[in-house]
Amino acid sequence: MRMRNRQHGLSLIGFLIVLAVVGFFAYAGMLLVPTYMEYFGVVRAMKSVAEDAGAGNMPIEQIRGKLGFNLNLQYVGDKTVPPSAIKLNTQGGARILQVTYDKEIPFLYNVSLVVHFEHSENMGGVNTGY
Repeated sequence: MRMRNRQHGLSLIGFLIVLAVVGFFAYAGMLLVPTYMEYFGVVRAMKSVAEDAGAGNMPIEQIRGKLGFNLNLQYVGDKTVPPSAIKLNTQGGARILQVTYDKEIPFLYNVSLVVHFEHSENMGGVNTGY
């Protein structure tokens, strides 16, 4: 009676390939997590401005100022969310605060990751022509 000896598991080369793939995605994750944490700070700042009493009837310059202050409290700088990325639209009589921006993250040599963020908050109020 002869027993067969079959090797089970990964070979060294297979293990190195799996390690390289996992390392690649771990590195990308380490770069992307702070960017998403920053985005969640933008969302918190926008919610804070939207919940402010009377913010629905403020002019856009004043809303940008309040949002800029709240963004600084969330450690989000003007380079991340420039004032031009903050827009105030009107839909059906309600004012909508919208922030849209792109974040470029250097990845490897001349390769970068680009992440697009967009969030809207209902400000309520009526259109006052601003």
